[in-house]
Amino acid sequence: MFSSAHCFIRCSTLTFTTFRQSSHFMSHMDPGVARPVEGTIRTKLTQALQPDHLEVLNESHMHAVPPGSESHFRVLVVSTHFEGLPLLQRHRLVNEALREELSSRIHALAIQAKTPEQWRSDPTLAKSPQCRGGSKHDSTVVEKLKPELE
Repeated sequence: MFSSAHCFIRCSTLTFTTFRQSSHFMSHMDPGVARPVEGTIRTKLTQALQPDHLEVLNESHMHAVPPGSESHFRVLVVSTHFEGLPLLQRHRLVNEALREELSSRIHALAIQAKTPEQWRSDPTLAKSPQCRGGSKHDSTVVEKLKPELE
């Protein structure tokens, strides 16, 4: 049912003449389906954090939202920008990069923010807990999904 689409991008920085490690981008959805919110998440996190590894998972299907929704996401971001920062500060960087989407189209965002060293020692993506149906009673979900549903 789901297929993986892999895209490898080589990032360069202005301050270095060498290239960073190739970034790894994964999607666990059908590559033929348009996913504008997922694409925006990928673009903004790439621009803000130049990740060595990035996974963006649309977990909307696990929640009480219409089929095809882009409202619940899990991201794994591996970046040197996280080195020396506590977890809370790392999450703030991700949230800041996605501020507009979090205020409008994304209802829930689970974040794993790791340094390259942490990723090398534990290259796993945590699993999300089962949905307890809380969004069924949350009127903000309906408002956030209106542009998507129209």
